[in-house]
Amino acid sequence: MIERIQIRGLGVIADATIPFSTGLTVITGETGAGKTMVLSGFALLAGGKADVGMVRTGSDQAWVDGEWSVSPDSSAVKRAADAGAEVEVEAGRVRLLLGRTVASEGRSRAFAGGRSVPAAVLQEVSSSLVAVHGQSEQMRLRHADTQRNLLDRFGGVACLEALAGYRAAFAAWRGTVERIAALTDQREAMEREAVLLRIGIAEIEAVAPMPGEDVELDRQAARLTHAGTLLLDVLAAHDALVGEDGETSNQDLVSVLSRAVAALDRAAEVDSDLAPLLERLAEIGSLAADAAVELATYATDIEADPARQSWVEERRHALGSLRRRYGTTIDEVIEWHAAASASVSEVDLGDDRMRQLADSEVEQRAEVLRAAMHLSGLRSDAGMALAAQVTAELHALAMPDAALQVRVTTRDSLDAFAPHGADEVEILLRPHSGADFRPLSKGASGGELSRVMLALEVVLAGADPVPTFIFDEVDAGIGGRAAVEVGRRLARLSRTAQVIVVTHLPQVAAFADQHVVVSKGADGMVTSSSVTVALGRDRVSELVRMLSGLDESQAGAAHAEELLAVADLERASSR
Repeated sequence: MIERIQIRGLGVIADATIPFSTGLTVITGETGAGKTMVLSGFALLAGGKADVGMVRTGSDQAWVDGEWSVSPDSSAVKRAADAGAEVEVEAGRVRLLLGRTVASEGRSRAFAGGRSVPAAVLQEVSSSLVAVHGQSEQMRLRHADTQRNLLDRFGGVACLEALAGYRAAFAAWRGTVERIAALTDQREAMEREAVLLRIGIAEIEAVAPMPGEDVELDRQAARLTHAGTLLLDVLAAHDALVGEDGETSNQDLVSVLSRAVAALDRAAEVDSDLAPLLERLAEIGSLAADAAVELATYATDIEADPARQSWVEERRHALGSLRRRYGTTIDEVIEWHAAASASVSEVDLGDDRMRQLADSEVEQRAEVLRAAMHLSGLRSDAGMALAAQVTAELHALAMPDAALQVRVTTRDSLDAFAPHGADEVEILLRPHSGADFRPLSKGASGGELSRVMLALEVVLAGADPVPTFIFDEVDAGIGGRAAVEVGRRLARLSRTAQVIVVTHLPQVAAFADQHVVVSKGADGMVTSSSVTVALGRDRVSELVRMLSGLDESQAGAAHAEELLAVADLERASSR
């Protein structure tokens, strides 16, 4: 349960602490006194949207802090601990602190257990601690999605597990359908591309180029084209090294180096310092002799071969044609061929993939249908039970001839299914005998919608309990005997949960276990001194103000005393 909420700088509230007890707590006060800001504070603690317009004029920030007493086993405690909140157990309970700040420049921060957390964590933590219902929730009750979600909540674990199973099956099926559609579109484009790729592949395979072949053929072409001058130059270099026809002479380089080595060898016998130079000169001579041999060998290989030259030029032309289309070098052409072959293979394998996907789609379609029918059956059963229980609650809320009906319409075509199932859920109300059942979205008045919302929450409290319910003017549009019955039903709900109600009706306020009055100070601000727990005559005075607007009305006081007596009898009978 929530034990207190402290608010600073939020709307008309400068600084106020509001305590809460078990049972039913009502919050009353003049219009504009700040009751709505209390609900806004709860909304912020629940991870709601932070609006800079909430910040009190002249304040740097709005600040809200709530303190809960929670069981250590609560999912809220586990989620807060997972987010890094400090969790300490005292006397078998956890005091869980949630906080929220909204700066005047728009920045918002959230806290859990003294640690900064994302606002989404507050939403997750508070979802198992409190259910807040206001005018906006009543309006959402008119929407089909809200009505379907309420039915699934009422259906309990079985319905929610069936819904989760259906969603998983539906998502898998839709994913397969989308992959088939995407692959079909891709295949059309890939088939068109494959036609061109196959032409290129055939051209390359007809030529059958080898890696680096273009470079080697360029070298051969140059050699064949310049065979004559190349031979003369090589022979001239050879003769310079060893003389003509290999005969040594005094002018060739090898002979000159040989004489130099012989002379330096004699000198080295005299002076050993010349030995390194002798070695270098001998090495030069050896290199020159080797070069001469290689030149002679090269010269023997040089010959003018018109047939070979013609073949080389034709081959170079064929390779050049490939390079113009598929790459700047033959190596790049070969890489293109490999990539194109892989793409064509993928297209060829597409038929097998399409058959596999089609088989999977058939199996998944059957699973979606099975899961949808199972979920629809659970919803239909839950709808009848929900209608019966809410109808009974409406009778207790001064609508003795009212009846509720939950209509579950199941679509026939799988193509019309949605992620939430095959069903359209619609809640219909017959407010009195003689009237027709009409959808809540069309036929319910504000007062009727308020009582339907309350009746639904009372019924759902047993199926999906939370420790605290907060109602913002759930009694809107209600008066007289109906208001008394609303107060009585809230009091009964508070026997099993903490209930906090913001109300303008004395008939509801009279049933409270704790009556909190919010009022503005003389300066127009709400502070802690402006928030009081009304007891005894003060409570009677507040009920008189709510009844008649007159502080000293004797008739109003008598009426207030009567309302309190009725509430006391209700509490006594429910024990």
